[in-house]
Amino acid sequence: MIRTVLVDDEQLVRSGLRMILDAAEDIEVVGEAGDGDEALALAERLEPDVVLLDIRMPGTDGLTAAAGMAALPRAPKVVLLTTFDLDEYVHRALRAGAVGFLLKDTPPRDLIGAVRTIEDGNAMLAPSITKRMLERFSVSATSTAADAARRLEVLSDRERDVLVAVARGMSNAEAGRSLGMREATVKAHVSNILGKLDAGNRVQAAILAHDAGWA
Repeated sequence: MIRTVLVDDEQLVRSGLRMILDAAEDIEVVGEAGDGDEALALAERLEPDVVLLDIRMPGTDGLTAAAGMAALPRAPKVVLLTTFDLDEYVHRALRAGAVGFLLKDTPPRDLIGAVRTIEDGNAMLAPSITKRMLERFSVSATSTAADAARRLEVLSDRERDVLVAVARGMSNAEAGRSLGMREATVKAHVSNILGKLDAGNRVQAAILAHDAGWA
């Protein structure tokens, strides 16, 4: 079971999310919180696999809570719930270790699929809006691009191909089809890439690729 915590200051939103996720046989909502402080306490106590976390909340907001969760001994995979006008906050949170984001009007089937995708070790880079986010907020300053390029020099040509596919929003399966690799081979390359770049997750590696101008 994928143990999930829902965090939003609106009870109606949490109830709607719970109703959707409860319909999935492999997902269990183990807790709900209405603010960042409560969310952090729940994450530490319940050790969920996935946290769906709203950004804009009274008191401790989602961005602060996401950073706190990333520092926990058993850090959950954090997915931010947002609206399009909060892009800059999402980008900051992705850099801090969150693994993706969802719009609050995400269709039920896609929401369930997203939780499964996140738990399976993939970042939420597939939706086109995520790709636009990374493109929009990647820093284009020459010095930053040069620094990113230097960090990426440790990758082999094949690892570079895989990272570009990831940065373009492809899942492991999609990258495999595009590059003529088995999905398991892509997954192994991704693991090696993260290790070489000292990146916490696929999102951070993808942002680095965008900063370098690779995608």
